[in-house]
Amino acid sequence: MTRLNLVLLAAVVASALYLVHIQFESRQLFVQIDRAEAEARKLAIENDRLQVEKRAQATPLRVEKLARDQLRMRTTTPAITQYVALPAPQASEAVR
Repeated sequence: MTRLNLVLLAAVVASALYLVHIQFESRQLFVQIDRAEAEARKLAIENDRLQVEKRAQATPLRVEKLARDQLRMRTTTPAITQYVALPAPQASEAVR
């Protein structure tokens, strides 16, 4: 009977230690999930901020200013517009 009690006691102690180990791992996994969710929220906020910044950088007024200042471009006027006319088809080409 004493042997049976010792075996049962060892089984209870082993299962208690296993339960404590499983609970510890579960808590660690929960902390990792919580950290990953916090990081995902932080990245989503950063993405939104970058999207707003990108839209602010691409305004037509800013693009025009950069084109004028850095690329030395200018707006078109009739004075600098060149029109290209197609040559009139020759008689040999019109017969085809």
